[in-house]
Amino acid sequence: MTSATVRPATRADDSALAALDARTWSPLHSVQPAPAPGAAFYGSPDGHRYVLVAEAEGRLAGYLKLVPPTALACNAHVRQIQGLAVDTWARGRGIARTLMDAAVTEARRQGAVRITLRVLGHNAPARRLYESVGFAVEGVLPGEFLLDGAYVDDVLMGRAVDLTAV
Repeated sequence: MTSATVRPATRADDSALAALDARTWSPLHSVQPAPAPGAAFYGSPDGHRYVLVAEAEGRLAGYLKLVPPTALACNAHVRQIQGLAVDTWARGRGIARTLMDAAVTEARRQGAVRITLRVLGHNAPARRLYESVGFAVEGVLPGEFLLDGAYVDDVLMGRAVDLTAV
């Protein structure tokens, strides 16, 4: 296992995160088209405030996007993971788990009581990771996406921020 540190992203991370996103993009985990060469990572000037960055061996190893799922006040107690990527050189070293743990800590700091995410049904490695850190399947949208000629389920997962409260 590599020791990784997690920090909030900054605006200066944009190009490194865009490059990481392009290197790690795969239809195994994304319904979006592959990122265009030279595209910005952040979709808005303040987009960095929703991203946690993992660093290991002195370089960017991965990221996790943790966002409010809606702008509704009645949903303000929830955070949603809307992206997780670990660079190929850093895989298998516990970076994704470190980012997931940091996301729970950050959600708690923000006052959230629940975290949700969506994962493609065929992404078994990600599903195992999420289950290992306390996420459970809460719903499945069968055949929700048509990817490379195959229908793929959209799996909805969630967990309480404080698992002892469940």
